[in-house]
Amino acid sequence: MPTITVEGKGSFQVDEGKKLVLALEDNGVDILHRCGGNARCTTCRVELIAGEPGPIGEAEAAIREAKGIAEPHIRLSCQIRVHSDLTVKPAMTASESGLEPGTRPQD
Repeated sequence: MPTITVEGKGSFQVDEGKKLVLALEDNGVDILHRCGGNARCTTCRVELIAGEPGPIGEAEAAIREAKGIAEPHIRLSCQIRVHSDLTVKPAMTASESGLEPGTRPQD
């Protein structure tokens, strides 16, 4: 099972293939996902500290371009399927923004 390490929060194991946003939420990590995991809002973005999250798909590439996100270490957690150990830091949190996290993304 892959291990996810969240900077400043700790580590946990997740089932391979699980969406990163769901792995974070299910393990008590404060993260936004305002569009419900549909690669439209970019609120679920994370900074990738270590690990290989896989290639950027078409939907993620399109919204990253539209929102001007060019840094390769910034990714959308709703678009990453976990297949290896990752270390991440959420860029936006519900507690810091004052917003509700959003509709739970689909598996």
